[in-house]
Amino acid sequence: MKTFNTAGPVRPDEHYTVPALARWDMEEIRRLIGEKRYFVLHAPRQTGKTSCLLALMAQLNTEQDYTALYVNLEPGQSARGDVREGMRTIVSGIAENARRYLGDRRLEDWTEEAFRTAGSHGALRRLLAHWSEDNDRPIVLLLDEVDSLVGDTLISLLRQIRTGYPDRPRSFPQTVLLCGVRDVRDYRIHNGDHQVITGGSAFNIKSESLRLENFGQEEVAGLYAQHTEETGQIFEAGVVDYVFEQTAGQPWLVNALGYQACFRTKANRDRAQRISLTIMADAREKLIERRDTHLDQLVDKLREPRVHRIISELLSGAIEPGAMPPSEDDQLYVRDLGLIRTRPQVEIANPIYREIIPRTLTWIAQTRIPQETAWYVGQDGRLDFSKLLDGFQQFFRENSEIWIERFDYKEAGPQLLMQAFLQRIVNSGGRIDREYGLGRRRTDLLVQWPLDEAQGFYGSVQRVVIELKLLHKSLEATIAEGLAQTADYMDRVGTEEGYLIVFDRTPEVPWEQKVLARQEQYEKHRIGVWGM
Repeated sequence: MKTFNTAGPVRPDEHYTVPALARWDMEEIRRLIGEKRYFVLHAPRQTGKTSCLLALMAQLNTEQDYTALYVNLEPGQSARGDVREGMRTIVSGIAENARRYLGDRRLEDWTEEAFRTAGSHGALRRLLAHWSEDNDRPIVLLLDEVDSLVGDTLISLLRQIRTGYPDRPRSFPQTVLLCGVRDVRDYRIHNGDHQVITGGSAFNIKSESLRLENFGQEEVAGLYAQHTEETGQIFEAGVVDYVFEQTAGQPWLVNALGYQACFRTKANRDRAQRISLTIMADAREKLIERRDTHLDQLVDKLREPRVHRIISELLSGAIEPGAMPPSEDDQLYVRDLGLIRTRPQVEIANPIYREIIPRTLTWIAQTRIPQETAWYVGQDGRLDFSKLLDGFQQFFRENSEIWIERFDYKEAGPQLLMQAFLQRIVNSGGRIDREYGLGRRRTDLLVQWPLDEAQGFYGSVQRVVIELKLLHKSLEATIAEGLAQTADYMDRVGTEEGYLIVFDRTPEVPWEQKVLARQEQYEKHRIGVWGM
């Protein structure tokens, strides 16, 4: 039985799949190869790059105009700056794959001769030259995970390819495709002299940079339809739209949600069980809580200074006065990692990433905040938000300086601390949806709290809007603006319960002047306002 793939390249005989070669412009690929171009394919991790390269190799070899070979260079990463070990690993990998995929054992015989005559800094070029001269068809070399290499090993690889470039196709591969998470222009290589060499300068023969995009909505629908065709299990109306909206078509997320809903959840292995919106929302929550390898790798990037500069502005919703704006390279780097998208404006790449980033950044705080859900649940099962916000106000007064100082993202400290407090409360069964981004000057939170434990989200649900704003004008002007924004969000999500929280970060203003709690009427809405 086929399943959704969440690890490694897609195997069409085992996995539901979007045809790999349909995901990029094959006419453009053929043009670049025909013109003897060297080019780059880059995309975030687990978007299908390797699957596309393997499919391209198979297609070209079937057509017999070229000899195509795929090689993963990641094993060379452990050599770091040791060129001798790194090049031995890379050259051995090329020879091994030529035997495995092409049945060509000649490269294994030539390897030692290449090192003996050309040394570590020339063995790769010598091997590829020998192969090109001895082969009856032009060679297309597909190198994967190039940007996993480190230091002098990466420099040597790029420069040996650049040196052989003028001799193509008679004495060097006609086309070399470099594949990785980042574009070659963004390789930052520290050599032995502690200087930084950019990939663009070490590999200035690059002709094009192609980016593998996410699935489109039709591709998501087609992938899920394969499961229905295979098993008979039906996705209810709106489920595929929800998956696309939550993932923005990110291939790993699309597959992981399908796998969680249809295979990992025991009750849903009964193929008579229709996959509803509620089931898929539960799958999303479990995916976020479990934080599988794909999500963990992304979260790990949040510690990098280049990533911090971009994400901190999105979390806080504003550019700090006097702060240097991020560089274009930094923004493109974070986009290439898959954390953000830049069109139509800069924002977190999809709602699932938007949810997991603040949860991860505040996880330690969540585990240590001494608050219990039971303190804020009334006899009717509803969360008492006035009581909850009073509790947070006191907690913020006593602990905010300590906790915000601990956060890596201090710029968004108040918003993160509020979210940590809320997450601690709702972890026993509720959910928080978040909207934030550059230029918003606010964070929108939608808390959903099931009122019937047995029915969960299938039954009645308390829905509460909480708007978080930093004071950036006068208090009254900030509240007036915040009330309009809160009311608008309440209308959009269809709830009558809303609260506005205003954080005053002015150091010289005493707490007594910051604190407030009152009710305001804005058009048809009664909105609670808390200041701190």
